[in-house]
Amino acid sequence: MTLFSIARKNIRQNFTNYFLYFASMIFSIVIYFTFVSLKYDETLQATSDASPKISSAFSGAAVVLMVFVAIFIWYSNSFFTRKRKKEVGLYSLLGVRKKQIGRMLFYENFIMGILAQIIGILLGSVLSKFFVSILMGVMGFEAIGDFTISLAAIVNTIIVFSLITIITSFQGYRLIYRFKLIELFQADKEGEQEPKSSFIMALLSVILVGIGYWLALQNLMESNAWKAMGFMVTPLVILATVILGTYFLFSTLTVYLLKMSRKNKRSYWKGINLIGTSQLLYRIKGNARTLTIIAVLSATTLTAVGTAYSLYYNNRSNVGLANPNSMMFIDQDKNVTNQVRDIISNNKNHDVIYHESIPTLQINADVTTLKNNLFSNEMMYTVISDSDFNKLAKVQKRTDKLSLKGNEAAALDAGYYEGMSPNYIGSTISLKVNDRVENITFKSLKKYNALNYYTASTTVVVSEQLFTQLGKETNSVKMEVYEITNEDEAKQLTKDIQLILPVEARFSSFYADYSAGMESSGLMIFMGGFLGLVFLAATGSIIYFKQLTEANSDKGRYEILHKIGVNKKEVKRSIAKQVLFVFALPLIAGIAHCFVALTALSRLMQTSLVIPVVICMGVYTCIYIVYYFLTVNAYYKIVTKSK
Repeated sequence: MTLFSIARKNIRQNFTNYFLYFASMIFSIVIYFTFVSLKYDETLQATSDASPKISSAFSGAAVVLMVFVAIFIWYSNSFFTRKRKKEVGLYSLLGVRKKQIGRMLFYENFIMGILAQIIGILLGSVLSKFFVSILMGVMGFEAIGDFTISLAAIVNTIIVFSLITIITSFQGYRLIYRFKLIELFQADKEGEQEPKSSFIMALLSVILVGIGYWLALQNLMESNAWKAMGFMVTPLVILATVILGTYFLFSTLTVYLLKMSRKNKRSYWKGINLIGTSQLLYRIKGNARTLTIIAVLSATTLTAVGTAYSLYYNNRSNVGLANPNSMMFIDQDKNVTNQVRDIISNNKNHDVIYHESIPTLQINADVTTLKNNLFSNEMMYTVISDSDFNKLAKVQKRTDKLSLKGNEAAALDAGYYEGMSPNYIGSTISLKVNDRVENITFKSLKKYNALNYYTASTTVVVSEQLFTQLGKETNSVKMEVYEITNEDEAKQLTKDIQLILPVEARFSSFYADYSAGMESSGLMIFMGGFLGLVFLAATGSIIYFKQLTEANSDKGRYEILHKIGVNKKEVKRSIAKQVLFVFALPLIAGIAHCFVALTALSRLMQTSLVIPVVICMGVYTCIYIVYYFLTVNAYYKIVTKSK
């Protein structure tokens, strides 16, 4: 029997233990192959105007995925080599040369890597059209491409994962040379010492995380801490305090709390809680680094996916703020304006809800006296009368109504941000009309637009009397405003109008911005979602591998418990509690970090992220629960399996 055949036999016999590792590798290869395939997909390139950006985005994501998968496979492989130490020691004791044992371990990992590549590429090829359909769907495209297999994607995937497989295979090969024979047989007993607890370090962990949270939730423009440390340094301080605090949380606070729980004799001596608590206590410090990485990675993944989904979820409302009208342009040529009117009114797919011609004035203003103005000293405003504002408010179904007198004014600013935007109310600016200056004072602020932002920019509403007076001294610009049905499906209508309107007309449409938002946010959610699934699969697998390694070490202890009368039901209950503790710690910490990060982000973006964040956290938790039950069942089978 050759070493290669022995390696194959070992894989078959231990496939149950290898399955999740093998499945995670296949999943990673499928996702990587999908990303590379989408980079070269001809349908996507032909459909999207931003295909170069999409290609670059997938290239960047593929690099991130490649690095992460390499670390994950290396990390996972180290768990299996630890588990195989006693077996390797037995081979060595029987007289098998180290070189032969190393080759056998190399063959095992290499065979699994090659099989994973074959299955992963085949699955990726079969599912490629499905993934393209998903991407084009979330980006708002309707075209569906033919089934194609990218040779470049196959070659790229084979090169990357062959390199990863060879490196990790050499890791197994070197195992036999790194340890002495006695160390291989005593591997399961390494690190079995009760960790010391420190109230000061436990308190420090809470303080560090608290500082990070406090800084993250501060108002950027008003916080003295942000101003003192700077806007570039403060985020680094937040990351450092939260990561370091999370590590101390797992390595010291949990140890301290577990030792405190032992003082509750009634609970500690109930059933076999003593066994579960002791095992957690002895191993929690050794697991602290792994749990910290998983918690931080979970928080990063949840934050990225939550942000991407939030942008996708809020795309319509965000576009609606910037474009309250379906279409809008400046009337520069009456004949062209009439052509546009005929195109819109004769279109069978869209009915006109309203059409207004709004006279406006384009006036430069001296804004040096505008409170909290952080930008320029002079700005161009679109000025409309309060009567025209009221007309637009009525057709746009708003309840607001303005009644301005004299030199009173109102600002319309959909992008208003507290602390960064000017303090309009009570401020006075100077409108420059020919050779004179007209001062106006802002009486109110409306945090929305009545005219589309791209066409009209920031809009100022003045009294009818002042508007008439200013109109005599400067040229009036008429803006055509349309609202139509099914505005998010007006692709062809938008193209038809763009063909006849000059650039100077500054045509803006709800559909153009909506489709661009769908394309960018859809791409982000697709990439974030799939990368998030890979990260989740990897982190869940790491905990699974770690627990199975410990289960093999604990098998003898549970056999003794069974012999002294502990039934299997009590054993499973103890295992469930023990594994729950390990799964819950990084999940709760990751969700808490994510919640704070997204709360800070929602304040910065001035939008509610509650629904998309809850959905992402719910999906993430459900998948973790699946991993939890798989781990409990696998752990239980190992410790109760008869020799």
